[in-house]
Amino acid sequence: MLKHYLVIIYRNLSRHKSTFFINLTGLACGLASILMICFWVNDERSFDKYHENDARLYQVMTNTDGEKGIETGKETPHVLSEVLGQEMPEVGYIATATPDKFFPAFTLSANSKKVKGNGKFATGDFFRIFSYHLIQGSNVSVLADKNAIVISESQAKILFGSSDNIVGNTIEWEMAGIKRQCIVTGVFKDIPANSSEHFDFVLSFDDLKDIMGMGPGWAPEPFSTYLTVKNGVDVDGFGQKLSRYVASKSNLTNRRFFLARFSDNYLYSTYENGRQSGGRIEYVRLFSIIALFILAISCINFMNLSTAKAAKRVKEVGVKKALGVGRGVLILQYLGESIVMSFLSLIIGIALVFLLMPGFNEITHKNIHVNFSTEMMWTVVFITLLTGILAGSYPALYLSGFKPATILKGRLANSIGEQFTRKGLVVFQFSLSVIFIVSVLVLYKQIDYVQSKNLGFDKNNVVCFESEGKEAFLNEIQNLPGIERASNMIGSVINETFGRQGVLQWNGKGIPFQSYGVNYGLIETLGIEIREGRTFSKSFGSNQSEVIINEAAAEAMGLENPIGTVIKGQGNDTEIIGVVKNFHFQSLHEKIQPVKFRLDNNGASTIVVKMQPGKEREAIKNLEATYKKFHPGMSFEYKFLDSDYQALYASEQQVSVLARYFAGLSILISCLGLYGLSAFTAESRLKEIGIRKVLGAGVFSIIRLLSGEFIKMIFISICISLPLSYLIAKNWLDGFAFRIELEWGYFYLTALITFTIALVTISFQSGKAALADPVKSLSN
Repeated sequence: MLKHYLVIIYRNLSRHKSTFFINLTGLACGLASILMICFWVNDERSFDKYHENDARLYQVMTNTDGEKGIETGKETPHVLSEVLGQEMPEVGYIATATPDKFFPAFTLSANSKKVKGNGKFATGDFFRIFSYHLIQGSNVSVLADKNAIVISESQAKILFGSSDNIVGNTIEWEMAGIKRQCIVTGVFKDIPANSSEHFDFVLSFDDLKDIMGMGPGWAPEPFSTYLTVKNGVDVDGFGQKLSRYVASKSNLTNRRFFLARFSDNYLYSTYENGRQSGGRIEYVRLFSIIALFILAISCINFMNLSTAKAAKRVKEVGVKKALGVGRGVLILQYLGESIVMSFLSLIIGIALVFLLMPGFNEITHKNIHVNFSTEMMWTVVFITLLTGILAGSYPALYLSGFKPATILKGRLANSIGEQFTRKGLVVFQFSLSVIFIVSVLVLYKQIDYVQSKNLGFDKNNVVCFESEGKEAFLNEIQNLPGIERASNMIGSVINETFGRQGVLQWNGKGIPFQSYGVNYGLIETLGIEIREGRTFSKSFGSNQSEVIINEAAAEAMGLENPIGTVIKGQGNDTEIIGVVKNFHFQSLHEKIQPVKFRLDNNGASTIVVKMQPGKEREAIKNLEATYKKFHPGMSFEYKFLDSDYQALYASEQQVSVLARYFAGLSILISCLGLYGLSAFTAESRLKEIGIRKVLGAGVFSIIRLLSGEFIKMIFISICISLPLSYLIAKNWLDGFAFRIELEWGYFYLTALITFTIALVTISFQSGKAALADPVKSLSN
């Protein structure tokens, strides 16, 4: 019986080659899309899950009450880990660490070799909490000594030529004018790609305490606290207990603590008014939905074309039913056909995945390998089987439902229900395609707006690189050909984290502040405009107690005349000498936050250079030569400031490119189905067309006759999808504090694109039928 079914399936597929090709292409593209997105989603969901303590690993978060709602952050005082481990029995291990990329790049030196690296400071339990695999050293004691350094395997090979037997060697590090010698106490394997944090070495937090002169206070500090909870602990209840404890130790009554699972932070990073409101999980959901929609469009093609071709198979159904074959057997036969088609499509789909994955990795900035694990294989088989069942369910039920007497008497006619179903599926297909196209247009316009918006500073022709902040080096590069201005600062202009002051207590309210340590001329180099007052100037002397704030800071502090206002801090009062106009140091997702500039010309290790337009190549060449003169043995590594700004929107750019491809794919698959349906319509009405032409009908009237129903379906799909597209686009744009206005032109353009593509697709077959020789049509 199985052999009989396979033979029938083969004959039916080979008999209807055009339908077979369209169905195979559509399903293969749909399955390839869903496979690629499955690999991407699995990769996204795997971030930070490799830690052995994942189920019990949490990060301490804070909610701070402000005038504009609750601000959520990760900043905690360093004493928290010192105290909680002793006084809270719920805690297993606990550690304080500097956030990822908190500092500018360090320079490590050993054996006359130098290398740049990204490092962090952490307390003793760091390697007991996280599963950064140590190949040398003990996770209990590697950070016990104040002068300890634990380096990655790759850094060890650069500095010592090998990662074996290097414990006890001396390394010197330098950063922002600070130099230290330390002893290698451990080596860890390079951090996996699916980690949200990447660093090259870890130093003892005790050393940082000495460098920064930290006391035992409970004031807000820009450090992260990680802990594992013991089995059976109520995490929410423990967070409330933690808040009460910190409130009893300090006067920060507007600040509450809670625990967030560490591995959730990658996908669920966005908080709104103290509640988790999204993050990268939104893109995971988005592309999961897109994959399902594309697969649905492919299945709809199969359903429509199968039911449209039903007239050519009704006698087969009638004969089988007359011979006593039950409906259930027929349903299984037609489902079998669609499942076979689905698995044939899977073979082509997998080939497409292997072919397209390198390009997909380039777009998504990932390194996903096509690896079909046992779990993945079962998932693929399930998806393929489900696709076959969904695609074949309606045709199977439809074909098996014919009455044999009616069929054999030749009285079969399309029912109204069947016509509405088929038309409804076409409308659904093109509605999804229209939504995709609108989304692509809005994404493109928003990213174009982001790239062209006046940020309040000049990011063009500006390069940034790390140096040790030598004044002689800075003075020399300012006089190089092709250089307009140069200065230096701590950290980077975009998304600054180093030197963050957390929350400033001002007139009884907490104000989150961003602090920049800068040298003379930095504000002028970046072209940030002064609204009132002055910038830092050597003619006024080197005064470390002077600060410059932005307009957002003056507004948050309620200062109408800020110049001369003294801000009282912990042991050092500062005076406001100037106010700059607001500028965007974060992405346009964020509202402009309060900022202050402080004079710090000693530790400023990031050099910022403004080059003369048209002389960039000459300027870079001169900078490299001068850099190597002052930094022998070091490679000159620089970044353009506008590239750093673009990196803030890497996710949006990836989504934009992928959405463009998926939108094109969806409309291609839809048009394949439309092409097949129009071809079948023309074929089934061939004699009618011949008679009309003999009676004098023109080519245009024939085309209009054959295209009319399809044009109506496309028009209905446009009318349904445009309002939905507007709501979806508006919801996405609401995630930006600064965004484009939704113009109706985007929707008109989408409607025109969709209608034109569909009309060309339909007209090709209609025109072919209209131009056919009526004599041949009537003689067949």
